[in-house]
Amino acid sequence: MGVEGAMTPVHLYFVSRICKDAAGAAGNIFAIGLFVSPIPTFKRIVRNKSTEHFSGLPYIYALLNCLICMWYGSPFVSDDNLLVMTVNSAGAVFQFVYIILFITFADRANKVRMTGFLLAIIGAFAVVVAGSLQIPEPALRRITVGSLSGASLISMFASPLFAINLVIRTKSVEFMPFYLSLSTFLMSTSFLLYGLFNDDVFIYVPNGIGTVLGITQLVLYFYFKRRPKDKLKEPLVEPIA
Repeated sequence: MGVEGAMTPVHLYFVSRICKDAAGAAGNIFAIGLFVSPIPTFKRIVRNKSTEHFSGLPYIYALLNCLICMWYGSPFVSDDNLLVMTVNSAGAVFQFVYIILFITFADRANKVRMTGFLLAIIGAFAVVVAGSLQIPEPALRRITVGSLSGASLISMFASPLFAINLVIRTKSVEFMPFYLSLSTFLMSTSFLLYGLFNDDVFIYVPNGIGTVLGITQLVLYFYFKRRPKDKLKEPLVEPIA
């Protein structure tokens, strides 16, 4: 009975596949929370027909990250990362729409600058795709694109460091939204587990870093949320009359 009830390697394989797919599906769902978070900002931009003081660069960086990670998850590079391709395809669509809206309502100088950045991103992605397809060995192609994907993810996860520094400096969580921090943590943790179950270092290492940063943000949020609110000497963003 002990032998019959024991988990065979085949059983363990299928269990790990199920866990991997469940973690990837959860990561896709939590990522949507991140992708839709700029919608209130763009509602304001459309309503005021102006980009005001907002910067379009975060959406440029996010688009490049999504495109590279989407390519890594595609069957041309890795044949077992479909959920990585789907989530980053959705992310690329969101970021592209945000960039087009930003260009539409930006002043002339920002229109030219953002259009140039967008064309540069498309050109860089085309170079990555064309260059990687020239690598005949599938394993080497995966390592090359995976390295670019991992570096891109790590650079994206570095952005919370600015929010963490701002919270510590101002002793206020006003500029670090709770649900954005929570979504980042949940998405990173989901893809950390996905990468571990899939034994994919290019996924679990950057998402492991994202998970640590997400935990740090949540700890800071609850720590400073309970402290008496100190008035800032001057607002970081000028109020709109």
